[in-house]
Amino acid sequence: MMDIDYGREVWEDWTVKDFIDSLQTEIAMIMGGVSYIKPFKSKDELEAYIISNQPYYKLKIPEVIEYFACKYGLNQ
Repeated sequence: MMDIDYGREVWEDWTVKDFIDSLQTEIAMIMGGVSYIKPFKSKDELEAYIISNQPYYKLKIPEVIEYFACKYGLNQ
C-alpha cells in the first residue's frame, strides 16, 4: 500500500481527501450492493468509475484509487 497524502492539492484547492469524501457514499452503496451498478470486481473497474465520476477533474488520482482499492480489497 502506498502512503497517501490526504492533504495534497490536486486541483484548484481540492485535496485528495476532498475527492475521497465526494465519492465515499456512492462507492459504499455500489460495493454494498444497494445501487443499480454492480459491485466492482477489479481495481481496473473501480479506477474507471472513479475517474469518470469524480467532480471537476477527470484524470487519474492514484491516491484516491489506492484508498478505495485498499478499503474494498481490490488491490492487485
